[in-house]
Parts: sequence; C-alpha cells; structure tokens
Amino acid sequence: MYQAKDFIETTQGLLFAVVMAGVEASKVRCFLRYIQIDQHWQKVNTEVANQYLATNFPQYLFYSNQLDAQMHGVEIGQIVKHYSPQKVLQTLLKLLPNDQVIADLQQLCGLFVEQGIDLQQVGITGSCLLGLQNHHSDIDLVCYERSEFQRLRNVVQSLIASNDCQNLADADWLEAYQRRNCDLSLDDYIWHEQRKYNKALINQRKFDLSLLVPSQSVNRQFQKLGAIELQAKVIDDQFGFDYPAEFLIDDAEIERVVCFTATYNGQAVNGEQIAIAGQLEQDQFGAKRIVVGSNREAQGEYIKVIHG
Repeated sequence: MYQAKDFIETTQGLLFAVVMAGVEASKVRCFLRYIQIDQHWQKVNTEVANQYLATNFPQYLFYSNQLDAQMHGVEIGQIVKHYSPQKVLQTLLKLLPNDQVIADLQQLCGLFVEQGIDLQQVGITGSCLLGLQNHHSDIDLVCYERSEFQRLRNVVQSLIASNDCQNLADADWLEAYQRRNCDLSLDDYIWHEQRKYNKALINQRKFDLSLLVPSQSVNRQFQKLGAIELQAKVIDDQFGFDYPAEFLIDDAEIERVVCFTATYNGQAVNGEQIAIAGQLEQDQFGAKRIVVGSNREAQGEYIKVIHG
C-alpha cells in the first residue's frame, strides 16, 4: 500500500513523494520532488516540477476528481521502486553509520528508545529515505500512531530540558521560515512553532516529527467554491497534527479546516480563535470545509491564532 510520506521512483528515474494513500484511476497521487541533472539528483519546487513534467513527461500530470485539483499521478506499472519510511528506518538503525547524518539519526533514535518510544511506529522520510542526504540535511521522522506521536512530542520537550537536544536558534528559525515561504510574519511563524515541540536540534542538526495515521474516513469528492477568509474558534483539535491536519470550528456553515501543508500542523488548540485563509470546498453530501495548502507553498493561505 502506498501512503503519504512514501516515495516512488519511476521507470524514467523520477522521484515522487506520495501525497495521499491509495490510488485513484489506477494512479498513485504524488508530487515530483527530485529529478536527475547530469547524473545528480536535484530537488525541485512546485513550479519547476510542473514545468518539467509538462515539457518532458505530461503523462504524470493528473487531475484528481476526488480532490477537484491538479496534482501528479503515476500509474502503478510505471513504478520501479517503492521507498517505505518504516522499513528504511529499521535498516538505517542497524547500519554502521557512514556519514554524520545517519550517526545523528541513530543517536536521536537511541534517546527516544531510552524514553520508551516504540520505533516500530516510526519511519524516516525526506532525503534520508532516499539515501540522498548531505552534510546539511535535516532528519525527517514520521510517526504512524497518534498516541505515540504525542509521547514523542513530550519526549522532545524533556530532551530539550535535559539539554540532550536543543531548541532551534534564531538562525535555524529564519532558515526554516525562509524554506517554508509561508504567509506569516517571521515572529508569528516562530510563536506558533515553538509551542509544538515537533522539531529541535541534535548535534546542531534539525529534526522534524510528523504524524501520519491511516484514514478511516468515507471516500468523499470535493468541489471548489473559491477563496475564503474567516475567523472562527477551534472546537476539536485532536486531528491537528495529522496529515492532512484537521481542525473542527464553530462556524454555522463550515465544519472544519483541512491543511495539506506541514507549516500549519498543530497550529491551534481547543478554544483558540483563529484567522483562516484558504479554498472553500463542498463535498457530495453538502458538508463544507476550508482547505489550506492547495499547493505545497500555500501562497495566500494560512491558519494563525489571534492572540494579544
């Protein structure tokens, strides 16, 4: 089974990040993240990825009827390799580290085990999943069980308190902010992020934790109704760190905010008033939601707490 945070490689040597579990019209829903230039892998952003496929491999440009959105899709028959975060993490933990990134990963996971974390519920994604890490690479971990993820957040907070891990410094926050390129001020971005405890430093290397729980929801199709801005109170945050993240709100017509970009995962908690900008959608049953992150950079879209 293909899940978000997995990667797939095609017969043409393209590396796509899977963005949704399962298949639609026999295609894995994904997004191009790496291409080969002069026999070297190069990471690409949304604009470059779309243009590259339009020019070279238009068969991978895909319109999702379920999401009413343009995305990338790869026929299963075109996949030559499936990168599974859980399997690759277990392999990396058994290796003699051949670079500092893997050594830091092993040290971090050792600290987690000492705190009682079950690493069978954790995987590695990003460049380390693909073996494309370099000296400056971050460590991107994904957890597949909600309660274990909350324990991980508590462990990170504890490791920071004991100085086994460290908070991000100002330069680290600025780099993360610039990479995200989001529609928040730097101060707003840092204020929201510092209370999540899903990222920190080990040996001056940043690591991130994300949550991915297999969805049990009804298969729904959505129709876009246009851009919207709204203020509302969060009334249920239990899925706030999921992929996609969901926040139930107290609006009379719109039941939830759904976020497909990690920037706004865990962005608010129960009782907080939030400002939202995104795309209004309605499913076939008439239920409305606001989607934040209709593209990876989520330009013009945000979730932010209204605070003093």
